[in-house]
Amino acid sequence: MGEKEKKNDDGIVKHTLKDSVFTSLFKEKKYLMQLYQALHPEDRDVTEDDLQDVTVSNVLVNDIYNDIGFRVGSTLLILIESQSTWTPNIIFRALMYLVQTYREYFNETRQNIYNSKKLKMPKPEVYVIYTGDRKTRPEEISFAGEFFGGEQVCLDLKVKMIYDGKEGDIINQYVVFTKVCNEQVKAYGRTRKAIKETIRICKDKNVLKEYLESREQEVLDMLMELYDQEEVMRSYLESERYEAAQEAENATKIETAKRMLEDGTFSIDQIAKFANLPIEAVQEIAALQSVQRKHCCQKQK
Repeated sequence: MGEKEKKNDDGIVKHTLKDSVFTSLFKEKKYLMQLYQALHPEDRDVTEDDLQDVTVSNVLVNDIYNDIGFRVGSTLLILIESQSTWTPNIIFRALMYLVQTYREYFNETRQNIYNSKKLKMPKPEVYVIYTGDRKTRPEEISFAGEFFGGEQVCLDLKVKMIYDGKEGDIINQYVVFTKVCNEQVKAYGRTRKAIKETIRICKDKNVLKEYLESREQEVLDMLMELYDQEEVMRSYLESERYEAAQEAENATKIETAKRMLEDGTFSIDQIAKFANLPIEAVQEIAALQSVQRKHCCQKQK
């Protein structure tokens, strides 16, 4: 068993907090089977034993990730979740994921990409499940279309977009779960209460009920971890913006002091007061300007 999983006291596999609810849900064969049936309702012969998990072990980001991959016969299916921000960059993320999955497949099947013999590989299907709000909902987006204006290029990847699923299927239940979660966060903030209310409401609505009843504490832990990480990122971005603003403000003050020193009609104290700088800082600027003038004079001689 890999580093990302361990068993609890009851012998049940417990996913670590590198999982999201998305990956945790579809790591279970019965839900993965429901997912496949939602994507391919015409294929009635496939059983759970035919599904082979090939999810890449988080090689793209060292963070919580929302990507899954699995094989069914000669077909490789990759699904990526995008929760809020719509960005065409998700196509490139899917492309990287696909390449890594094929690399692992070639290693598993002992195929050498440098041999002359043509490689055998499963046919890819790439999906994005978008759970955010967007007015326009294209059924498909492509690498060439989004990045090169639809021109023919040497490389392309077409991604099928999924938004709500069909009423009651596993995709629809997951999307409803995310929307209920967002509503509760708006009401209670990123708190345990918001998560507990989400779980309660979804169970009452028969949305992922069985999964939530068996994994309630795990879901609570996963979402709290996600909120903690998002809070850290928000604080980091705010501190970066604050520091950038401070640097810009200091640069303006220093430039003001330089111009006043070059004018020659103001005292150090006057400049410090007007530019809102410490006297020591103005003295350093004046000393530096003096050195620069001497250096310039020596070069002219």
